[in-house]
Amino acid sequence: MAAPAAATATATDHYARLLQLCQTAFNPSAGRAIHAHAVKAGLLVSAYLCNNLLSYYASAGVSRGCFHEARRLFNDIPYARRNTFTWNSLLSMYAKSGRLADARVVFAEMPERDAVSWTVMVVGLNRAGRFWDAVKTFLDMVREGLAPSQFTLTNVLSSCAATEARGVGRKVHSFVIKLGLSSCVPVANSVLNMYGKCGDAETARAVFERMKVRSESSWNAMVSLYTHQGRMDLAVSMFENMEERSIVSWNAIIAGYNQNGLDDMALKFFSRMLSASSMEPDAFTVTSVLSACANLRMLKMGKQMHSYILRTGMPCSSQIMNALISTYAKSGSVETARRIMDQAVVADLNVISFTALLEGYVKLGDTKQAREIFDVMNNRDVIAWTAMIVGYQQNGQNDEAMELFRSMIKSGPEPNSHTLAAVLSACASLAYLDYGKQIHCRAIRSLQEQSVSVSNAIITVYARSGSVPLARRVFDQICWRKETVTWTSMIVALAQHGLGEQAVVLFEEMLRVGVKPDRVTYIGVFSACTHAGFIDKGKRYYEQMQNEHGIVPEMSHYACMVDLLARAGLLTEAHEFIQRMPVAPDTVVWGSLLAACRVRKNADLAELAAEKLLSIDPGNSGAYSALANVYSACGRWNDAARIWKLRKDKAVKKETGFSWTHVQSKVHVFGADDVLHPQRDAIYKKASEMWEEIKKAGFVPDLNSVLHDVDDELKEELLSRHSEKLAIAFGLISTPEKTTLRIMKNLRVCNDCHTAVKFISKVVDREIIVRDATRFHHFRDGYCSCKDYW
Repeated sequence: MAAPAAATATATDHYARLLQLCQTAFNPSAGRAIHAHAVKAGLLVSAYLCNNLLSYYASAGVSRGCFHEARRLFNDIPYARRNTFTWNSLLSMYAKSGRLADARVVFAEMPERDAVSWTVMVVGLNRAGRFWDAVKTFLDMVREGLAPSQFTLTNVLSSCAATEARGVGRKVHSFVIKLGLSSCVPVANSVLNMYGKCGDAETARAVFERMKVRSESSWNAMVSLYTHQGRMDLAVSMFENMEERSIVSWNAIIAGYNQNGLDDMALKFFSRMLSASSMEPDAFTVTSVLSACANLRMLKMGKQMHSYILRTGMPCSSQIMNALISTYAKSGSVETARRIMDQAVVADLNVISFTALLEGYVKLGDTKQAREIFDVMNNRDVIAWTAMIVGYQQNGQNDEAMELFRSMIKSGPEPNSHTLAAVLSACASLAYLDYGKQIHCRAIRSLQEQSVSVSNAIITVYARSGSVPLARRVFDQICWRKETVTWTSMIVALAQHGLGEQAVVLFEEMLRVGVKPDRVTYIGVFSACTHAGFIDKGKRYYEQMQNEHGIVPEMSHYACMVDLLARAGLLTEAHEFIQRMPVAPDTVVWGSLLAACRVRKNADLAELAAEKLLSIDPGNSGAYSALANVYSACGRWNDAARIWKLRKDKAVKKETGFSWTHVQSKVHVFGADDVLHPQRDAIYKKASEMWEEIKKAGFVPDLNSVLHDVDDELKEELLSRHSEKLAIAFGLISTPEKTTLRIMKNLRVCNDCHTAVKFISKVVDREIIVRDATRFHHFRDGYCSCKDYW
C-alpha cells in the first residue's frame, strides 16, 4: 500500500506545481483542465491540492466562472479538512475581486482567523475605497492581539491618508516603530505619505530625515506634500536635491506650479524637462501643461501640445480631452473647442471643460450657444450656473439671468458670493427692488453678505432702485474695513440721486480715514460736483486726483470736467478745456458741451459741437436731436426742420424713447402714445385726468419740448402722452395710495415731463422716483432732488 500512496503524493505535488505555474502565467483554461484531471484521478482527497486549487481560483477569481467553481470546490471539501489556508484562499478570492459582501460572510463563518485573514480584509476594503472600514478592521485586528505585517501596515496607512485620519495614522506609526519596520522603505514611504496627505508637513519632514534609505517615492512624496501646501520653494528644494528623477517627479513639480497659479513657472519646468532630461511627457504631464496654457491663454503652445498628442498617438483620456477643450475655449478658439467636445464622449467630459466652453461663448456675446452647452451639462456645479448667469447679465439679458437664478434656487446648487453679486447686478439694471431685498435676505442667511462683492452689489441694487436710505444703511453696517470699491459705490449712488453735498462729504471722510480713491471714485465725485453746482470744488478735486493720487486723467474724467463747466454756463471755458486736452475728444465730451448749449441757447457753439460729434460718429441720432433741440429752444423752427430732414436723408435712426415700471412682479413697458398695453383705455383716462389736474394747480406745458412745428393744441396732446407720464398713470391706477412709484426711462427726461412730474407728486401726494439715462429724480411735494439742475 506504500507504493500507491507515494504515487498519489507525487501526482498531487505535480498537479500543485502545475497550478502554481498557471497562477503565475494567469492561464484560466489550463487551470480548469488541471482541476478536471485531478477530479478524474481522484486526487481531490488531498487538502494540499484543494488548497492550491482554491489559491489558483483566488488569483483568477475575476475571470468568468471562477467564483462558481471555487465555491463548489470549497463546499466539496469536508469541513474537518478545511484549514485556515483553505478559508483564506476563498476569502482572498472574494476580497481581491471586490465582492466584499461575500468576503464578509466568509470572514464571519471562519472558525479561526489568523493575521493573513485580517490582512486580506484590510487590503480588500482599502482597494475598494472603503477606507474607514479598512481602518476599523485593522483596529479590530490589533485588539485580537495579532501582529500586522508590512503589507497590512501599508494598506491601512493608505486608508488613513485617504481619510486624513491623522490620529489613527499616528497609532499605526507607533506599530511600525514597535515592530521595527521603520527601516522598511515601502512602510516608511506609506508613513510619509500618510502625514503628507494629512497636511502634517513637520512630522512628514521628520520621518523623511530619519529614513536611512530613501527611494525615489520618498522624495516624490515630499515634493507633492509641499506643492499641495503651496510651498513651492520647499518643493523645488527637494526636487533639486534628488539624485534621480522619474516622470512622476517632473509631473509633481509641474502640476504643483500649475495648481498654485504659477503657470509661467510650470511651463518653464516643462521646457527644462524636455531639454535637460530624456523624459517623454505622459498623459499627466500633458494635462498639467495644457491647463497652464489655458490659464495663460497661450493658444500657440496649446496647439503644439495638441500636435504632440496626435503625433505620438497618445490615448485621448477624458483628462486630456477636458484640458484641450479648456485650452481652446479660454484662448478664444471656441469653435475648435466645440469640435473637440462633439468628438468626445459626453460622459467623459467634466464640468470644468464645459464651463470653459460656456465662458468662451459668453465672451463672444453668443449666449444662445452658451446656453446650449449649459443645458447638456451633467452635474452642473455652482461655477457653471454662475458663469451662465454672469453671461446673461454681462450681455444685457437681465431677465434671463433672473429666470436662470430662480431655476438654480429650485434645482441647482447653493449660490455662492459670485452668483449673488451677478444676480444683484441684474436686479440693479432692472431696478427690481423687491427681488433685491429677497436676495439680500438670502445673503444674510448664508453669511454671503460679508463678501465685499456682494455687499457692494447690494448697495448698488438699492441705489439703482431708488432707495438711497437702504443703500446707506448697508454701507454703514459694514463692520470690516471698507474697500475703495465700497466707498465708491456709495459716493456714485449719492451723486446719481442728486445728493451731491452728501457725496462730497462722504468723499472727504474717505480721504480722512486713509482709503485711497481710484479713477472711478473721482468720476463719482465729479458727477456730484456737477449736479450740485460745486464748480470750484470740482476743479480742486481734478488737480488733487493728479497731484496727490497720481491718477492720469482718462477720457471719462475729461468728459466730467466739460460737463461740470458747461452745465454751470461756463461754455467758453468748457470749450477752451476741450482744446487743451492732450487727447482727441470723444463723442461723450462733445455731447456734454452740446447738451449744455440747449439750456444756454447757444446755437453757434452747439453747431460746432454737433459737427465734431458727427465727424466721429455719423450715425449718432442724439447729435441731430440735441442740435434740433437748440434750434427749437431758440425759435429757429426752419433750422430745426432742416436738421430733422438731414437726419432722415442720411437714414439715421432715432433711438425710441420708452419707460417702464415694475408692478406685482411684472414689468410694464410704455412708449410715447402707447397703444399696446391691455389697460390702454384706463391708462389714457387717468393720464388725461392727471394732465387737467396739474394744469389747474398751475402747471404750464413747455411747448418748446415738442420738436415739431405744429399747433399748440397738438403739441400739448403730444406732451401729455410721453412715455413716463403714461407709466405714472398706470402706476397710479395699479398701486395703493401713498406708495412710492418707481419709473425707469431709457433716455434723458425732457423739461416738460420734469416739471409735470413735480406737479403730479404734489397733486397725488406720492413720491415718484424717475431714473433716466443719466441720473435719478426724486419728486415729492412739488420738488425734485436735482433742484432743477440736471
